[in-house]
Amino acid sequence: MCFAVICFLICWIVGAIAVASNPSPFFGALGLVMVAGVGCGILVEYGSSFLALILFLIYLGGMLVVFAYSAALAAEPYPESWVSPTVMAYMCSYMIIVVGVSSKFWHGWIGGLSWSADEWGPFYIFRADSGGVAVMYSEGGGLLVVGAGVLLLVLFVVLELTRGLSRGALRAI
Repeated sequence: MCFAVICFLICWIVGAIAVASNPSPFFGALGLVMVAGVGCGILVEYGSSFLALILFLIYLGGMLVVFAYSAALAAEPYPESWVSPTVMAYMCSYMIIVVGVSSKFWHGWIGGLSWSADEWGPFYIFRADSGGVAVMYSEGGGLLVVGAGVLLLVLFVVLELTRGLSRGALRAI
């Protein structure tokens, strides 16, 4: 399990660097899908399969629809790909930063990859992720409303950022 988690974490870091270093939204979408899928794979490895499924469906169903809509409105005739020199320079600099910071804290991370959410006890009748869903809806209802409001605000911010000089994103297509 530890080897699989380390491989997932390396893929997550590469996907996050691909999203952060790419100026074109077309190629950044692949990095976002990779980060979401690998992040849910990490959750599955730690025993939270229900939470990973819900997170993956909500993320891909909600945020990528908004991202695809805003990327379609901000279409570039010649987008830069991952092999262009400026994007490669950004990717290499981000990778150097990640390796430098992780090498500084590596000794504290070695033993922290071996626990699982299913290790609550031998006779525990609830799984950790399904019990957390019940608590999220009972005691965390206010935070769900705040989260929905933040997602609505992010939608309007993205649409405002992609509207261009003369035509807005909310124009009639």
